[in-house]
Order: sequence, then structure tokens, then C-alpha cells
Amino acid sequence: MNKTYNTEIISVGTELLLGHVTNTDARDISELLSQIGINVLYHTVVGDNPERVKQCVEIARERADIIITTGGLGPTCDDLTKQLLAEAFGLKLVADQAEMEGLKDYITQGRIFTENNYTQAMLPEGCTVFHNLWGTAPGCAFEKDGKIVLMMPGPPNECVPMFRTYGLPYLQKRSGAHIVSHTVDIFGLGESTVDDMFAQEMNRMTNPSMAPYAKECDCLLKITAKAATVAEAEAMIAPVLEEVTQKLGDVVYGVDADCIEESLIRLLEQNPHTFAAAESCTGGYIAKRFTDLPGASRFFKGGMTTYTNEAKARLLDIDPALIEEKGAVSYEVAKAMAEASRAILGADIGIGVTGLAGPEGDGVHEVGTVFVSMAVEGQTYVRELHMGTYRTRSFIRRMAGNHAFDMIRRYLTGLPVKAGVSNNSGVV
Repeated sequence: MNKTYNTEIISVGTELLLGHVTNTDARDISELLSQIGINVLYHTVVGDNPERVKQCVEIARERADIIITTGGLGPTCDDLTKQLLAEAFGLKLVADQAEMEGLKDYITQGRIFTENNYTQAMLPEGCTVFHNLWGTAPGCAFEKDGKIVLMMPGPPNECVPMFRTYGLPYLQKRSGAHIVSHTVDIFGLGESTVDDMFAQEMNRMTNPSMAPYAKECDCLLKITAKAATVAEAEAMIAPVLEEVTQKLGDVVYGVDADCIEESLIRLLEQNPHTFAAAESCTGGYIAKRFTDLPGASRFFKGGMTTYTNEAKARLLDIDPALIEEKGAVSYEVAKAMAEASRAILGADIGIGVTGLAGPEGDGVHEVGTVFVSMAVEGQTYVRELHMGTYRTRSFIRRMAGNHAFDMIRRYLTGLPVKAGVSNNSGVV
């Protein structure tokens, strides 16, 4: 039977505690470990202080089978991780000749070599060396006193590829298990609603398991299985995934999609259509989100940020009398924006968004009121959203974009395009 390994990740660096650098190493390593069935129980962050690092290592030895450190492997006087770990486990640091030669060759190609760089090639005796293909400081691994220790450099562009290349295979041999997860991506229901829908199933499940997670403007249901092989884990997940997607129905916008626009571009690759956007309160954010994706140029004709009434009249040729009579934040203006963007840019689909992202209202509508519209041949749909006065500008803008992408998704898949008034932003 495969042993269950518990892990602690110790991230070393005062810059992490000061907030100057975000600790993405621990997150990324945890995600990779989850793929091979190794549990991460603790994340610890400690500054470049020898005594405090020693304390953290001693605590980790008591409660973890695997200790992974990030940072503190460089050439400067405060890079003490190797020395302290070796001391804690009674190992000497010895010079690795191949690493020494490689360091000098690498550094002298573009910089002046100083002798302190050689400290990076001083490694615990008997360790497995992880040669750094992405920088200078090598990583390493050793086993002592029933513990497995891995040391990784701190810079994420070195740490993550090194762990993926060397660390993961090193630990995979000991784990012998694979964890596979798939996410069901949901827009239109919130985490609490999804939890309530599947509470009985989740309570009785062990392997595979399910859990809902909230995102800023949508949510997901994660299904996870652990097995000896990836194929076995996939086979365990398949019937659960099918049952879940059927039960959720048309609020599922994708499986394993990072965001709704990523799911939309996959759909457009199968069912090619072009679209254009006229944006007011979203300020071009819908265009940005979609064009962040590779291949967006095949489907996105372009966008116009018509933030003022004058811009709406000049760029979209919307009658100023209509804007004056109905107001910029209105069903009628949103409809005209979608139809104009489609016509002006010659797209199959036109999107229009106008509303109040705050912090102030317009004397008629409260903050969080947004009209999202979609024009297609022969018909225009408008959603009137009331997201609540307590929402942030970033939330309102992102949620408006989600609604726009959702309207296109529904149109392309033949689902009913929801229009009319909604007091539910989709994440309650």
C-alpha cells in the first residue's frame, strides 16, 4: 500500500513578509503536488533570520514527512537555507565540482564572476542535485531521519520549472498515486446554491470527492479522484462529471476553463462567429479580456469605448435626443449600442454595455445598475442588472462582462438568451 505523505513548504525571504514579493512558489508547488497524491498541510513563510529559520525547520520535522524549502540558495550572506538545513540534519556541505564549473561558465557569459558565487555549489553530502537550467543556484534533495527534504531556488521562473522537472519525478517515485481533478465552471448560480444542490452527494462521497469554490463573479464545482494511475482516476471521475453537468444544466459554461471568455473562444472555434463591442461603464474591459486570449483576432472585430454621451452620439451615431430622453443608462441606449457596434464593424454579433459602476449614481439609478445588450440578425436582447450598491467598481465591470460573454454563449449553443430584469448578479 502506498504511504500517504504530508508536506510542509517553508518559503524563506524577508521580502515575502514585507509584501514586496508575492509568494507564488508555495501555491504552484502545492498544485503540482496535488497531482501525485501528496498532501500539503502547512505553508510557512519566514524571513532571512537564521534562528527563525531553524525554528521553522524543527517544527516542520515534527509534523511533516516532506519538507520543501524555497529561497535562500543564492550567493549573498543572507542566503542561508542550505547551511541551516544541512546543520539541522547533521550533514556537511561539500563542493559539487560540476556545479562550480557550470556556475563560472554561466555567469562569465554576461557578468563579472565573484568568488561568493561558488557558495551556490556547496551542497549537502550525498544529496541529489537539481541542476538549474533557468538560473544559477542549483536545488537538491536528500533523505535523512525518515524525512524527505527538497530545496528550491526562490525566483518563480526558476523554482517552478525546476520543481516540475526534478522535484515532481523525485517525489512521484515515493507517492505512487495520482490525483486528477476537473472543474465544472458555472455562471448564474452562486457557491452556496451549488453547495445546497449537491450537499447529500458531497457528504457521502470520499473518492472521488466534490467541493464548490467561489470566484469573483462565478463559481466552480471541483471533482477530484485519487488512484494508482491517471486513467483509473479519470474513469472514476467520468460518471460524476456527467451527472453533475446534467443536473446543473445551462448554467454550466465549461469544464476546466479558467474563465468564461476562455470557454467562449473554444465555442467560437467550433461555431465561428464574429462579434464587436460598444462599452461605456466597462471602459473597454470586455475587449481586453477577450483579446488577452490567443486567437481572439479571428472572432473579435473590434470595440469602441463610448464613455460619454458625446462619444455615443459621434462614434455610434446614436440620436442625442434618445440619450437625452431615456438617459445614457437605459434599456434603449444599451440596445442602440449593441446594434451600432454590429453594424459599424460588420460583425455577426454586437455587444453594448452601459451602467453605473460607482461610487456615485446618476440621480435616477442606483450604483450597480447595468444594461447589457446583444444584437444579432433580426433581434436584440437586453439584460437589466441590479448588482447592489455595495459592489466594487471592479466587480460590477467584471460581472457585466461575464453577462455579455454568457449571452453570446447561449446564442451560439441554441440556449434561451436570458433577457429582462435581474436582481441576481449570478453569484449569490
